[in-house]
Amino acid sequence: MSFHPPLSRHRRAVMLSAVAGAAGLALGPGFTRPALAQAATPAAPFAAGNAATYRFQLGDITATVVSDGLIGGPPAIYASDAGELELGEALRQAFLPTDHLTLNLNVLLLEMGGRRILLEAGAGQTMGPHGGRIFANLAALGLRPEDIDVIVISHTHPDHVGNLRAADGGKAFPRATVFAPRADWDFFVQNEPDLSYMPVPEDFRRRFGAAIKRSVEPYAASIERYDAGDEIVPGLTTLIAAGHTPGMATFLVHSGDAQLLLTADLAYHPVVNIDNAWIPGPDRDKETAQASRERIFDRAAAERMLVLGFHYPFPGLGRMLKLDHAYAWVPAYWQF
Repeated sequence: MSFHPPLSRHRRAVMLSAVAGAAGLALGPGFTRPALAQAATPAAPFAAGNAATYRFQLGDITATVVSDGLIGGPPAIYASDAGELELGEALRQAFLPTDHLTLNLNVLLLEMGGRRILLEAGAGQTMGPHGGRIFANLAALGLRPEDIDVIVISHTHPDHVGNLRAADGGKAFPRATVFAPRADWDFFVQNEPDLSYMPVPEDFRRRFGAAIKRSVEPYAASIERYDAGDEIVPGLTTLIAAGHTPGMATFLVHSGDAQLLLTADLAYHPVVNIDNAWIPGPDRDKETAQASRERIFDRAAAERMLVLGFHYPFPGLGRMLKLDHAYAWVPAYWQF
């Protein structure tokens, strides 16, 4: 199945994302060189005071998107097979800068079954100075780190586990049981991973690998390993989405007839990976990742599910629209 529609269809799809998806903030140009080995430390809220949490109801489940801030880098990293001119044109059509792609960090808080569950832990400052906002944003909801009961990680990249380690080296969420995919734990944590597939400098790869091990260290003795496809708790099921990493899972949250699909890193940004279906460079097994993307996006479109993208413009909620030979991202209307 081809994901590359003609440019006219690209433009139509890009417009769907651009109209209602302008809530994302922009970093400065250039590639941030993150201090990947640093411990996660709480960061202050954004000075402008814009909304950094977004609450909605999913059946009997209260769900809240909680921002951990921003990361980003050169657009070509996230669109590895895009031509330079075509990529630049797609970004300009979406009113985005052509030299830097901003990625949000949209952690989801679920209040269900008497538990508070985080889906993803966020980056902290393992991938730059603009992460680590989750602690202040939880506090704005009246919550402390010790109020979190469960954290489920889709895959163990630093931007998904960075907040697990407190500045003093201990558990940042002292009461939480942390779940991580077994295959990722074996590949990234228990062994020395070969990261040569990543389209970044070698020193970045070294810091990236070290940041994973350092971030999860406080939970190493108590980590709960799961296999993609497992149900974590009633109403929260993991879906197999391997390819980006060996064990990456996506999440299906369901209550009654209401469903929410979290796509983890199947796509980084709607403009480059959905409206234009370019291949993310950080995918370890690009063929397997592409198959996972097609299978899960097809289901999301067919079932008209509400979707949350971890890196999409805040609050990251919308739906997949199936076009003739591709998809378009349709941001959800804001609920007051």
